[in-house]
Amino acid sequence: MTEIETAAPSMGDLLGADTPSNWGKWGPDDEVGALNYLDAGEVLRGVGHIKSGETFTLQIEMGRTESPGDPLWPGREGINRKNILDESSWDGDGAPQFPGGLHYADDTANIFLQGSTQYDALGHVWYDGKLYNGYDARSTVDALEKASVLPIAEKGVVGRGVLIDMARYRGKKYLDKGETFDHNDLEAAAAAQGVTIEPHDILIIRTGWLTYWYELNNPEEFYDGFCEPGLTYSRELVQWFQDKEIPNLVTDTIANEVTTDPESGVALPLHNALMRNLGVVFTEIVWLEELAEACAADNRWSFLYVAAPLKVVSGTGAPVNPVVIR
Repeated sequence: MTEIETAAPSMGDLLGADTPSNWGKWGPDDEVGALNYLDAGEVLRGVGHIKSGETFTLQIEMGRTESPGDPLWPGREGINRKNILDESSWDGDGAPQFPGGLHYADDTANIFLQGSTQYDALGHVWYDGKLYNGYDARSTVDALEKASVLPIAEKGVVGRGVLIDMARYRGKKYLDKGETFDHNDLEAAAAAQGVTIEPHDILIIRTGWLTYWYELNNPEEFYDGFCEPGLTYSRELVQWFQDKEIPNLVTDTIANEVTTDPESGVALPLHNALMRNLGVVFTEIVWLEELAEACAADNRWSFLYVAAPLKVVSGTGAPVNPVVIR
């Protein structure tokens, strides 16, 4: 164990008792958090940013058999898809028979629900025994009884999306391991792009990290000293998210923030400060390369963003294929 790990404070001590919170803001039974900001007016505001009708789907390919496979949080595995029926099922005398001679293929899949481009449930992370909105952490035992991904899936996520291309802003193909940025950097990058991050925007950040995964083509090196680039914790950054009323943070990294906070040594503090406390919904492992190229080509960085994860009852998260319409 390193010295910084030994000295790392508890999550509660790092964030403090007076950390910004949205608990109770939308009632004691709320399970979708800051997505409540995305009302019908926000949908129409997003529609107003459609100019050319181009569409981009943002999910990575699931179940790649070629190297390096799928980028995942350490300890998770990619989808295990298996044919159950195919043309070989009709070989031999005992083959199934259908009127008219129909043959068909069928398959199954064993997956980590957060093993691809995915939405986190608000109950996915917690500290001090409480989930988002004050729900008891014991409600996660065996299945998420509260703040699962299902309410997010039932609501859907539709609004004005804005892409902030941090890699392009810093003149890089992709950011470095452990490279950090904050809300001031986001605002500076937005200004350089000629776009404004507005209240209730679905905030999408490109680091180029998935390009690094595929081009490196070396999982052992990728995971060595695993620390992704990303946002880093500060009280000011959390307040910025609160003031902007950001409903959804979307990035092309596996965890949406620098893996270990370089100042405190705490792992993933923004999962707690933003998701657990503010109800900001996280979307991770999103493919942004073609979208970023299109935005840079005509200098239009805002668009309609539409997403709905799978309706998994009690799920801690679920795969999603977001769609951007420009």
